[in-house]
Amino acid sequence: MLDLLLTTLVPIILLIALGTWLRVRGFMAESFWPGAERLSYYVLLPSLFVHGMATANLEGVPIFGMVGVLVLSTLLGAVLLVLYQSVANHDGADFTSVFQGGIRFNNYIGATLAFGLYGSAGIALAAVANAAIVPLVNLLCVLVFARFSARHSSPGTIVRAIFANPLIIGCGLGMLLRVTGVGLPAGLEPTVGALGKAALPMGLLCVGAALGGARLGQQVKPMLAASLFKFLVMPLATWGLCRMLGLSGQAAVVAVLYQALPTASSSYVMARQMGGNAPLMATIIAMQTVLAAATLPLMLTLTLN
Repeated sequence: MLDLLLTTLVPIILLIALGTWLRVRGFMAESFWPGAERLSYYVLLPSLFVHGMATANLEGVPIFGMVGVLVLSTLLGAVLLVLYQSVANHDGADFTSVFQGGIRFNNYIGATLAFGLYGSAGIALAAVANAAIVPLVNLLCVLVFARFSARHSSPGTIVRAIFANPLIIGCGLGMLLRVTGVGLPAGLEPTVGALGKAALPMGLLCVGAALGGARLGQQVKPMLAASLFKFLVMPLATWGLCRMLGLSGQAAVVAVLYQALPTASSSYVMARQMGGNAPLMATIIAMQTVLAAATLPLMLTLTLN
C-alpha cells in the first residue's frame, strides 16, 4: 500500500512542479492563472464531485460514521486553535492565516490521492468527506475572519459565503441526484465526467503556479504553528476518533487523509479578500505543500497498519 501511495504522490508532485515552472518561466501570461483557478474552482472540481456522488457505488460505505469523525475532528481542531491563540496572542490577521492553515485542506490533492488509492470508490469517499466538512470549514473560517481580522462581516455576508461555495453546491447536487435516484442523464453524464477528469491536472498546475508566485516571509512562529496543527494535531485527532467510533477500512483512511492534507491554495484568495495576512498565507501554502510529500505517507502508513 505504501508503494501505491508513493506512486500516487509522484504525479501530483510532478504536476505541481510543472505548474511552478510554467509560472516562474512566464510560459503562460500572468492573467491565465487567475482564470484557470476560477475555472477549476467553479466548474471542474464541482463537476468531479457531482459525477462522483451521482454515479459511484456507496453501498457499504459508513457515511454517517465518516461524517461524524470528520465533523468532530474539525470542531476539535478549531477549538484547539482558538485556545492556542489565547496563549500565543498572534496579531489578528496573522491568526486568520494560522487558522486557515490548520483546518483547511487542498481538495485537488485529496481527490487525486483518494482516486489513486481506491479508484471510483475513492472519489465517492472524497465527495462524502467534502460534503461533511467543506461547509463546516468555510463557516469556521468566515467566523474567524469576522472575529479576528480588521474587517467585520455581516451575518448576511457570512451566509452567502457559505452557501455560494461551489464545492458545497457540487457535493449537494451530487447527493441529491443520488438520494432521489434521478442520477445523471445518459447524454449529460459523459460531459460532467470529462469536466471532472480535467479538474485534477488543472487544479494541481494551479497549485504549483501559486507556489511559483509565493514569497517566503520571516514569520516563522505562525508558519510552524499552522503546520503542526495541520500535519500532527488534525490527523492524529481523526485517527483517534476513528478508533473510538469504530470507523475502519477505506473510509477511515480517506478521513485521516483529508485531515492531513496541506491547506488549500484558495486560502490566499480568502485572506486577501477578507482582511487576513495574505503574504503569510502564501508562505504557509508553499511550505505545507512541500512538507506534505513527507508527512502524508507517514500518517497514512499509521492508518493503514
